[in-house]
Amino acid sequence: MEQLRTVAATRYVTPLREGGSLPGLVEADDLGMYVLKFRGAGQGPKALVAEAIVGELARRLGFRVPDIVLVDLDPTLAKNEPDQEVQELLAKSGGVNLGLDYLPGAFDFNPVVRDPGPELASRLLWLDALVLNVDRSWRNPNLLLWHRDVWLIDHGAALYFHHGWSPTWKPAATYRFTAEDHVMLPAAGPITPLDVPADMITEVLTLVPDSWLAADGTPPTEARDRYTRYFAARLANAPQWTEALEAARAARV
Repeated sequence: MEQLRTVAATRYVTPLREGGSLPGLVEADDLGMYVLKFRGAGQGPKALVAEAIVGELARRLGFRVPDIVLVDLDPTLAKNEPDQEVQELLAKSGGVNLGLDYLPGAFDFNPVVRDPGPELASRLLWLDALVLNVDRSWRNPNLLLWHRDVWLIDHGAALYFHHGWSPTWKPAATYRFTAEDHVMLPAAGPITPLDVPADMITEVLTLVPDSWLAADGTPPTEARDRYTRYFAARLANAPQWTEALEAARAARV
């Protein structure tokens, strides 16, 4: 069974003060540098679940995503951190966290400065609608330009339905997703669904650690089943919401 690679954080380098989760740059025992997303941050492990699911799904669909690893964090690293906020975050995040391979020299992608092309724009718009990623606006694109290629980052706000599920949860008939504010809408070509096989969803869900899935008391098997049911329902309804995406795109032409 495929698994995400695990590394151990050996040094906390610096906070990356962008967004509310206060990610940090860490060095690991493989001598790599990673942008660390903490399980003790505001949205908790659910944000890490969304990062892993959406990031790995995007990779399998042909998008560029920094390598995702599991980062074992010893909370004693907090002892040498002078910033009280960061110290508390490190202390609360002992155990398995999520890391994204650090892309040195990358900078924020701006579609006004560099045209992404209609194919990439439309594919990314459709993917974000599939996973309910409401955090890819022109104000906060969550895209990097690295070696002249566009890389996807920061998917913790996606799959927002999992923050409110209960033992009787079932997929909704429709979900809120506003295409008009999406950074790729002005550049997108005609919107068509991507091919997302069921076994691809299953493969991605097996990568998510049980400890993240069970953090709210939901058994990991049940949590994976809920995500599976969500994707099945969302893909079954794809003609309806894809048509809405295309209408929003056509209105901009």
